[in-house]
Amino acid sequence: MRRRRGISDMSTGIGNVPRTIFAAVGALVLTSGGALAAPDKGDTAFLMISTVLVLLMTIPGLALFYCGLVRTKNAISMLMQVFTIVCLVCVIWMLYGYSMTFTNGGAHNDWFGGLSKAFLRGITPDSEAATFSKGVYVPEFAYIWFQMTFAAITPALIVGAFAERMKFSALIVFMILWVTFVYFPIAHMVWYWAGPDAISAAAKAAAAATGETKVVAEAHLARVVADAGLAFQWGAIDFAGGTVVHTNSGIAALVGALILGPRRGYGREPMPPHSLTLAMVGAALLWVGWFGFNAGSNLEANGTAALALGNTFGATATAALAWTFSEWLTKGKPTLLGITTGAVAGLVAVTPASGFAGPMGALALGVVAGIVCFFFSTTIKSAFGYDDSLDVFGVHCIGGIVGALGTGLLVNPALGGTGVFDYAANAGAGMVGYDMSAQMLAQAKAVGLTLVWSGGISLVLYKFVDLVIGLRPTADAERVGLDVTEHGERAYNY
Repeated sequence: MRRRRGISDMSTGIGNVPRTIFAAVGALVLTSGGALAAPDKGDTAFLMISTVLVLLMTIPGLALFYCGLVRTKNAISMLMQVFTIVCLVCVIWMLYGYSMTFTNGGAHNDWFGGLSKAFLRGITPDSEAATFSKGVYVPEFAYIWFQMTFAAITPALIVGAFAERMKFSALIVFMILWVTFVYFPIAHMVWYWAGPDAISAAAKAAAAATGETKVVAEAHLARVVADAGLAFQWGAIDFAGGTVVHTNSGIAALVGALILGPRRGYGREPMPPHSLTLAMVGAALLWVGWFGFNAGSNLEANGTAALALGNTFGATATAALAWTFSEWLTKGKPTLLGITTGAVAGLVAVTPASGFAGPMGALALGVVAGIVCFFFSTTIKSAFGYDDSLDVFGVHCIGGIVGALGTGLLVNPALGGTGVFDYAANAGAGMVGYDMSAQMLAQAKAVGLTLVWSGGISLVLYKFVDLVIGLRPTADAERVGLDVTEHGERAYNY
């Protein structure tokens, strides 16, 4: 999502068209587009508050959740890793991440953006970014910082899979490379598009044009619609990051866990969480911050944001209960670790559906996510024997897949969903529609794209960092604990 562009920005690639015809099309587009409206102060405040909430869910939320789940000797290392990743990504985002994600990438625009806004060049307090409503804008700086917090939390999620066994220096290099070659392209492919006004204006111009001008206008409309990332062109929908954040980080996490191998003593020594109290506090902060994550992704303070807010309550609650009762039935006791992990699974699954599903759909999605993620984090993990320390794959990758595919079903108006809005329909007036087979195919393709891109490139990056720096500390350093050997500190000094 970005500012609407003028006709001069999209004036290449339409062949040898007489200037008079092109000028006529330009006049139609500009007239139908109208002038930019001043951003609403309420929407702006809502987006900035949501930005702070997403930061809250990462530091301290995610940091405390992960910290509580590891052993005492590695508590500091988890806090340090999450905090450092947030700082690194914030800087990278300002330097080139925003531009790589939310600008046109020219010949490679299907896959990633360009560098036209590197170093935030050309952006001022008066710059505006489009929302999902025609004629409604927010300050571009507000949008930049909001999306920056998404970029920051995604790589931070990965570290839970190889907790307690990765060198800090290797982590820093890997994360710089990962956000550059994995996160920014995936976010571009799923979320980058021309915006509602550009599409609606071009559609209206095409409908009003006649003769030779109509041919040019229709070609212009096709180019505006195609000015989007690959998954967006497919028709995939992801309200707040089921593929971009969770499936993306979850598959990278599994690859990392497999490449590094299990922790020393895994399967032979007990490795219980050192503080379920901290873990519960972290999970609760995750839930609070997630309201900014989901509701804020609407960019406007309206009914859709309120829908996302309620769905974030409902799916989380049912997933927590579904995980708890599954654990109770299979293991004999309900645990705090189980209910908090189930809640996170629900948050993950509802993320892509939060602004598309109806409340009853969100409740059902939570039940499915709680049961499926429990199964993958226990039975499947045990069967294959991989050491995904904090169940990042079982919760985030699997939960993200459940949510992405579930979104394709639950957006159906017949099931209480919102339907999918077509900004080009009815001469730019737009209409809501739904085609289950087409939507499910688009969702499945987006999931597959994310798994292949993130899994494949992550594998290469892990191998590269291992070759250059080495991923794991020595066996002795790992036994002592990363807090002392990597950071020279202890979480608790009694």
